[in-house]
Amino acid sequence: MSLSTAVLLDKISSISSEEDFSNLALEIFHLQYENVQVYQDYCRILGKTNPKFIHDIPFIPISFFKSHQIFMQAKNSEVVFKSSGTSGTERSQHFVHDLEIYETLSQRAFEDFFGPLHNLVIFALLPNYLEQGHSSLVHMVRHFINLTQNSASGFYLDQVQLLQENLQKAKVADKKTVLFGVSYALIDLAEQGVDLKDVIIIETGGMKGRRKEMPKEALHEFLKAGLNVDAIYSEYGMTELLSQAYCKNTEPFISPPWMRVMLREANDPFTFIPKKSYKTGGISIIDLANLYSCSFIHTDDIGKYNGTGFQLLGRFDHSDIRGCNQLVSGL
Repeated sequence: MSLSTAVLLDKISSISSEEDFSNLALEIFHLQYENVQVYQDYCRILGKTNPKFIHDIPFIPISFFKSHQIFMQAKNSEVVFKSSGTSGTERSQHFVHDLEIYETLSQRAFEDFFGPLHNLVIFALLPNYLEQGHSSLVHMVRHFINLTQNSASGFYLDQVQLLQENLQKAKVADKKTVLFGVSYALIDLAEQGVDLKDVIIIETGGMKGRRKEMPKEALHEFLKAGLNVDAIYSEYGMTELLSQAYCKNTEPFISPPWMRVMLREANDPFTFIPKKSYKTGGISIIDLANLYSCSFIHTDDIGKYNGTGFQLLGRFDHSDIRGCNQLVSGL
């Protein structure tokens, strides 16, 4: 099977029903099975090489992006994104063949939630990602900044005073303002009492070993009080995915039409939890934007279904996919 990027991107962008999504997911499965050697080997070990329904498609453990190169051999990578990490940890690598797919779909997911980028000023407080380099988040936010075509938009490290001054200028100009911030950096601002009233704050990335992890609800309450805002937004994304989900306060995360979150039993990665169940489970994701790597991933996150979206509840203690360890060692 061989389809041009333009044709596949058009199919991904025009998904309008569950049937559309299921049909395209199966189509992309066969494309990746035929062209991604590691994924093909994994499917053969499982004995699942010709699924008829999306629940029968094999999902790889996210750790594969650390231990294997997940990409189509016939394609060159335009860029290699690497995960952030604390000192001494192995970083995941995502070989990306076509940045246009990432930029186009990330923009659409963001604008569907927050509105057109040309109407915004975007500030970014992502020190850990900038320091380590090769960040998919930095690439996405830089793309957004460029699309605002506003000179005030940009990245800030320790320039808190300059950040405040430019935020104030944006307010005076009556511009809708967005601040992307890694969680620990936003806490630093809150402790300094920086007033961000009327700014849309999108927290992402966690503490990165810089501060003690805290429950999402407690983090949001602290940030709202310290930054003088009524809401904190969150972005759910990772190096291994080319799509993002967003939420406001404690509301469920909403995924774009080409991304599906499914929940699996914690002790059985091959059994999925029904959509109407209130059970918690491991988060598994179909991300059709991962066109030239693998679209079917078991993450290490724990969540539950909530209305039309999902809630993020934490991570597995041992960060491994139960039942898959022997399969991983055999590849």
